[in-house]
Amino acid sequence: MNPRWMVALLTCLWLLVLASAAQAVKVKHDSSMLFQQNERLVVERDRLNIEWGRLQLEQSSWSTLSVVEQDARARLGMAIPRADEVRLVTP
Repeated sequence: MNPRWMVALLTCLWLLVLASAAQAVKVKHDSSMLFQQNERLVVERDRLNIEWGRLQLEQSSWSTLSVVEQDARARLGMAIPRADEVRLVTP
C-alpha cells in the first residue's frame, strides 16, 4: 500500500474521530439544556396544578354559598333587604 494513501486515510480517520467527539459534546450539552428546561416546565406544571386546585376550591365554596342562599329564601322566606330597610348601628 502506498504510504501517501495511508497518511491520507489516517488523517481522514483522525478528522472523523475529532468531529465525532465534537458532536458528542454538543449532544451532551443539548440534552443537559433540554433536561433543565424540562425541570422548569415540571415546576411550572406543579405550580399551575396547585393554582387550579385553589380555583376549584374557590368555585365550590361560591356554589355552596349560592345553595345556602337559595335554601334560606325557599325554606325560611329570607330575602336581601332593600336599601331603605338597612339600619346602621354604631356604638
